[in-house]
Amino acid sequence: MHQISTGASSAVDSILQQNAATTEISRNAVNAARGTSAVVSVLGKVSEAAIGTRAAAETVLSASNSVDTSVGNLRAEIEGFLKKVAT
Repeated sequence: MHQISTGASSAVDSILQQNAATTEISRNAVNAARGTSAVVSVLGKVSEAAIGTRAAAETVLSASNSVDTSVGNLRAEIEGFLKKVAT
């Protein structure tokens, strides 16, 4: 009888340990899912920021090209003026 009781007690202890381990695994899986969700959220924000940065860079490039064209036109005007003054 003592052996049966000891065996049953041992089985109960094993089941309790397995239950605790399963609970810990579940808790870790939930935490990993939360972490993954947070990473996805941050990546979405980074993507939005990159799109905004690209748009700003395109605006700067367009303005730079416009300034370059204006400088070329101004240079041609000044050279023409100086030629007229020199003659």
